[in-house]
Amino acid sequence: MIKKSKDSLNEMEYLVTQENGTEPPFQNEYWNHYEKGVYVDKISGKPLFTSEEKFESDCGWPSFSKALDDEEVVELVDKTFGMVRTEVRSEDANSHLGHVFNDGPKESGGLRYCINSAAVQFIPFEKLEELGYEDLISHFEK
Repeated sequence: MIKKSKDSLNEMEYLVTQENGTEPPFQNEYWNHYEKGVYVDKISGKPLFTSEEKFESDCGWPSFSKALDDEEVVELVDKTFGMVRTEVRSEDANSHLGHVFNDGPKESGGLRYCINSAAVQFIPFEKLEELGYEDLISHFEK
């Protein structure tokens, strides 16, 4: 499993995951990344999203129509910056991931999980078994 300690996070990773920050749109690692694989929580290594649910939303951040396992994400009311939004955090590491909105693809449930690249690590499909995520291979064999 891929894991990082909080002490080993770079400045942007720390800002996003520990201080509820947001990385710049269109200037982050995964906003336009569509390789087959899994996105895991950068700190705990827990799988959160897959490339199967990723879609282009033109918002500048990676967008997913659903979480891989609802038990691994926590949704909280976020009233910062004069808005009311739904924050998404990782269950295990309690890291800020981003927000979820109701403007996603209707055919996939209508949700858009707008996730900071700095909060997740991508695991290519070809490395799932090698890195301890072999139980997720079947997710791609639907």
